Amino acid sequence: MNITLRVGAALVAVSTLSACATVTRGTHDTFRVVSVPPAADVKLTSGETCTTPCELKLKRKAVFDVTVSKSGYVSQSVHVRGVVKGGGGAAMAGNLIAGGLIGGIVDGSNGAGLDLKPNPVSVTLQPVDGSAPAAPAAPSVTAPVAPAAPSVTAPVAPATPTKP
Repeated sequence: MNITLRVGAALVAVSTLSACATVTRGTHDTFRVVSVPPAADVKLTSGETCTTPCELKLKRKAVFDVTVSKSGYVSQSVHVRGVVKGGGGAAMAGNLIAGGLIGGIVDGSNGAGLDLKPNPVSVTLQPVDGSAPAAPAAPSVTAPVAPAAPSVTAPVAPATPTKP
């Protein structure tokens, strides 16, 4: 095999490995918001809205604030941002080695190596009057009751007359 063909084959192989996170993970993340009580309004500074519990498909590289509110409760806000995924630094280094500079630049610029944190956003809203929020009802579990044991009565011996 001549050198030109080998170099061409190597370039094709490297180009298929570049931007690995973009291919395997994509540039969007499923972002979840849950609240106690449920059915709270969610507004993101990036413009999206939903009602808890909810899921939104958002760019991994995003930075935004989430405000959760419900009538009669104090609103809460949480800051969310894309952070390097656990092990993402090693993955990025591997991408640079295997995929070359182009793959590292692509994954680094489009956020594919990031995860939205915190995710999910979970809040417990406090009532405006300061009372404790109602806890979600625990599932009712009734333990089976064992049948009563049969009662056993010992026979009573007849009384023996006593002599005076």
